[in-house]
Amino acid sequence: MKRRAHAVFGVVALVLISAFMVASLVVEAVGDEKAVAGVKAAIALGACALVFSMIATGGTGTSLAGKDARGLRARLIEVKRRRMAVVAGIGLLVLVPCAVTLWRLSAEGAFGTAFYAIQAVEFAGGAVNLVLVGLNLRDGLRMTGRIRRPQLQGISGER
Repeated sequence: MKRRAHAVFGVVALVLISAFMVASLVVEAVGDEKAVAGVKAAIALGACALVFSMIATGGTGTSLAGKDARGLRARLIEVKRRRMAVVAGIGLLVLVPCAVTLWRLSAEGAFGTAFYAIQAVEFAGGAVNLVLVGLNLRDGLRMTGRIRRPQLQGISGER
């Protein structure tokens, strides 16, 4: 049950990060200022769900890691922990403040240089978090044996 919860929370986080980025890109491309303000409000409120899913993912992951991990499993666990620390830092120190600020600015109709500079920071932080959470998902699937490490090929291309 714990393993399934960990997977669900991790996938929810990945989907939310992706949805926030896609919604922002689409509304900026085809929406008016009112639509942008609506999306920014939804993202700021949705950040609560994202923070919860990240905390739950980290908590269940720590619980699943155990203390007796050895070899490749131990290395993957440590890499996943380090990635999660970076994801949490970016999320709490960059993405949440950006989301709230963009929400406020868009509600005021302030779509100037500051808005777009903050949005660029938000996109960069979101992209980094998307990659890191995706890598953690991949490594989690490797640890459970659902995917295997790719075999390295020699210089001649033979296996």
